[in-house]
Amino acid sequence: MGQHQQRRFTVGFGPRTRGVLLGMAAVLLLFGAADALTRVLGGTTSPLTAVGLLLIRLLPSDLVKLAIDLFGEADKIVLILSVGAGGLVLGGVLGGLLHRRRRTAVTVFALIGAGLVALVALRPESGPRDLIAAVLGVFLGAAVLALGIPRKPRKSRDAGLEPAEPAPADPTEPPEPGLRRRTVLILAGASALIGTAGLAVGQTVATVGRGAVDAARRFVLPTPVVTAAAVPAAAEVGVDGVAPFTTAQADLYRIDTALVPPAVDSETWELRVDGLVEEPFTLSFAELLEEPLEEHRITLTCVSNPVGGDLLGTGVWTGLPVRTLLARARPHPEADMVLSHSVDGFTASTPLEAMTDDRASLVAIGMNGEPLTAEHGYPVRLIVPGLYGFVSATKWVTRIEVTRFDRAEAYWTRRGWDARAPILVSSRIDVPGGLDVVDAGDIIVAGSAWSQGVGIASVQVRLDDGDWTDAELGAEVNVDTWRQWRLAVPVEAGRHALTVRAIGRDGTVQTAERRDPIPNSATGHHRVEFRAE
Repeated sequence: MGQHQQRRFTVGFGPRTRGVLLGMAAVLLLFGAADALTRVLGGTTSPLTAVGLLLIRLLPSDLVKLAIDLFGEADKIVLILSVGAGGLVLGGVLGGLLHRRRRTAVTVFALIGAGLVALVALRPESGPRDLIAAVLGVFLGAAVLALGIPRKPRKSRDAGLEPAEPAPADPTEPPEPGLRRRTVLILAGASALIGTAGLAVGQTVATVGRGAVDAARRFVLPTPVVTAAAVPAAAEVGVDGVAPFTTAQADLYRIDTALVPPAVDSETWELRVDGLVEEPFTLSFAELLEEPLEEHRITLTCVSNPVGGDLLGTGVWTGLPVRTLLARARPHPEADMVLSHSVDGFTASTPLEAMTDDRASLVAIGMNGEPLTAEHGYPVRLIVPGLYGFVSATKWVTRIEVTRFDRAEAYWTRRGWDARAPILVSSRIDVPGGLDVVDAGDIIVAGSAWSQGVGIASVQVRLDDGDWTDAELGAEVNVDTWRQWRLAVPVEAGRHALTVRAIGRDGTVQTAERRDPIPNSATGHHRVEFRAE
């Protein structure tokens, strides 16, 4: 009986199973070691993030939009986990081939490893440190996989002959030369543990390192020549649950194509202004700090913000007006667009007039009196009021290229999004929340509305299918910021729905038509259902 049980265990944990475990462990070790080494060496792009960034560029726009809708700011985490899971499956398949197709398995693994190194090398933000980490990670993963290659029988090795294709396993025969089960378990377990720890350390070092680097970057912002007026107390409607008028930098939404915020050194950073200009030039960070900087309070809005969503926020931005730089460069008369370039390869198209008129378009270095963090574009990003972020708020910006809309396309424009993207008048209900239970009687309804560049003239609320009622507005700070509102609404016991709409200062009434974000923002009235008791 004991012998019979031992045979069943041997068959269940045969050469193929051992290979699968080693293949998965090899991939985990490759990703984990490369990720940790990338962070420790001070790089920015590991093979794991390089694959994720490639997928972002290759995936259809509808799929990218769906991911943002489903996961919001967690979409990057989901993508990384998906890439890792796919790598483990592929590693298991290759490991399973070791028993009978070892040359194929090793060749494919080597080609994949070379491809990963090439992906890292092709990233614009990558450097020698990233390549060293990627090569070492691939080498370690390949070494683990190679250990699972069955050894040739002694007689065949002595004769200098390649052994014949192995016959089906017979539990009564001695096992094929190779790693023992216990050795495989130890090797696979150790590799998986090191790989997992490497991923954890990589992310930990990235987080802790960014914190340390951010702390070192805490230079004092130069005193601006134009300061933003204080927010009057009347701008806040005083209702718990309504988003604060000023958004902390740590709470500002982050939607971008960078899986890991690039680590940009301000001492080597330069901004190139060129294209269809008379006088192209390059500006260093030190030179930027010497320019007459300005403060402006501006609300940023993401084009992917769903109806009633929270992908927007307001801050005091410190920077140099872009029109100052463009005036120095002297654009050609035929130019009508600025293509801004990020260090990570991202591009955004902005109408030239939006950067040369009197609006507060900035090459920004700070938010709320503090330098930008890595997540929000350190050392420099663009801020252009009145346009959605994907055409106006390029982070880690390194180049301002003056061009034309009929000659150049930006990252999202090539994927079907609007090239100009003016912000539409919108509003949302913050209180009460969806499916809340409230006391019958007079309830307070409150929220925010925005139409950057135009301003909010009024906000109206409707209970169930009743008439529209004007809400009380908080004080307007400027036309480039959102505006809070509140209204007391009498409700009887039962289920109810509240709907809100805003009207801009130009007379534009927020549309009730529902549409998806592509090509230029989701539209429709925000509606909240609740119950009164």
